[in-house]
Amino acid sequence: LLGGLFGGAGGGARARSQAASGPARGQDVETEATLSFEEAVLGVTVPLRMQSPGSCPTCNGSGAKPGTSPHTCPVCQGAGVTSRSQGAFAFSEPCRNCRGTGSVVDDPCPTCSGSGITSQTRTITVRIPAGVRDGQRIRLAGKGAPGRRGGPAGDLFVVVHVSEHALFGRKDDDLTLTVPITFAEAALGTTLTVPTLDGTVSLKVPAGTSSGRTLRVRGRGVPAKKRTGDLLVTLDIAVPVRLTPAERKLVEQLAEEMDEDPRPQITAALQAGGER
Repeated sequence: LLGGLFGGAGGGARARSQAASGPARGQDVETEATLSFEEAVLGVTVPLRMQSPGSCPTCNGSGAKPGTSPHTCPVCQGAGVTSRSQGAFAFSEPCRNCRGTGSVVDDPCPTCSGSGITSQTRTITVRIPAGVRDGQRIRLAGKGAPGRRGGPAGDLFVVVHVSEHALFGRKDDDLTLTVPITFAEAALGTTLTVPTLDGTVSLKVPAGTSSGRTLRVRGRGVPAKKRTGDLLVTLDIAVPVRLTPAERKLVEQLAEEMDEDPRPQITAALQAGGER
């Protein structure tokens, strides 16, 4: 309204005309990629097949049938907007003849029906960095839909889905692993060979290790920008479900020999309650 009052309508129309006919940035595109646990931790290069809007290959984005070309709209003279006066006020609105584009296509392209844009299938190769998490959204600049009239391409956003691993879990940049050990190994101590995502490592279990204790193997976790995470190995004492007669006899003998109370605090509480 103020532009109409102070003679600025023409400048506004020219600005809208330049916006309508100038370069336009391409649309951002979002797709999904499913990775294995190892690929997410170590990084991988994957091909992505996707559909997105792009310049029509038949008319090269002009919207006109090959052999013809758009011409300036005779109603708005290429401005893309029309103005009308109502008393002291001037109103501007998109040109209805050219739909605000500033140009008219008399003979539309049969492929895109005059829009200049078609849905296209393309395959691009994307490098997924090491250490991505499930649900993370990765931005790839300039990999989205192509721009119009020479404008820059949009961005591609890849939503990552990570499959679970049969052995390993993940806590931030650390990998987690649960390893069963026998009672004898926990009581006497041992050296275990445990897997990692890129090989194996030897792990020393101290004598007298309790079930649920976690040992840390440094530098064998998830690669990160600042440092590589660790492998956290939780030891779980495996209790046999069935014992042979010979095994049962040995366990009973061991129980008779061992006089250490595994529940001293509970025993003290029970004794205190009995005295009261």
